[in-house]
Amino acid sequence: MKIISFILLLLTSYLSSQAQLIGDMDDESRLYAETKQVNQFIRRFNGEESVEGKRLYEGDRQFRNESQRKKYLKILFDEENNDLQSDLKKEFIKDVSDKDTGQYLDFHSGGWYAEVTTHFLYNKQVKNVILFLKLEQENLGYKWVIDNVYFYPYDEMFISDTSYQKKFLHPMSHELEFMNLKRVFSQTDSVQQYTAKDFQPDYLSLFLYEVNNGKLKFDGVAGLKFHFFQIKNWYFELSYFNRSGYNTGWLISNLVKYNPEERDILMNHILYN
Repeated sequence: MKIISFILLLLTSYLSSQAQLIGDMDDESRLYAETKQVNQFIRRFNGEESVEGKRLYEGDRQFRNESQRKKYLKILFDEENNDLQSDLKKEFIKDVSDKDTGQYLDFHSGGWYAEVTTHFLYNKQVKNVILFLKLEQENLGYKWVIDNVYFYPYDEMFISDTSYQKKFLHPMSHELEFMNLKRVFSQTDSVQQYTAKDFQPDYLSLFLYEVNNGKLKFDGVAGLKFHFFQIKNWYFELSYFNRSGYNTGWLISNLVKYNPEERDILMNHILYN
């Protein structure tokens, strides 16, 4: 009994010392706590969370406080990524935290996408399939829906080089009841060359078809990251880092500034549209 009491006394003393240590940490140190959830990243980005981790609401004097928000924004980048240039980060922070023209993230407003790397069994082999999901409103709530898919074997199946001279059916083929279609379909690897010049293969429909007929079988999730296009003239990528130290959790892993006319080009490139 004395041994148990002694152990409890040591444990109480240890917990007390740890609590004192945490209590002595200054505000800036507490800012560096891991950003464990995407929702928490959004709150910190917006300045809607106190340094103690308490959610802040409109009307609170700390809500979207400019000074505190700048501190949060500084620690929301992957500090081990040398491609994230210091000057670019400073410009981004200045743009989004400006007192008069500040910009904020909105969970429900669209303009951000989840990129989920999955494993599927395909022809008895495990293959990577990248799914792009977006939030969609339904009734009074929201749900994630599959918006696009990238699967490398589909790229091999379709010709991506548009610089070649397309083959064609003679304009008088109708007078021969299109008998020359026999020649077209005898060379299955070139049928795509007879399509309209604006033809774009629909990978998502093909993917769903192969899932439905059992050719693609889900085998698990292998990775996750997010793409944000909500901030005017800026794109950033959000990734999770599981490592020791303060710079961990959900952090900005890529940052690009673009001109308004480049937005669609950038989105199509990143989301494989």
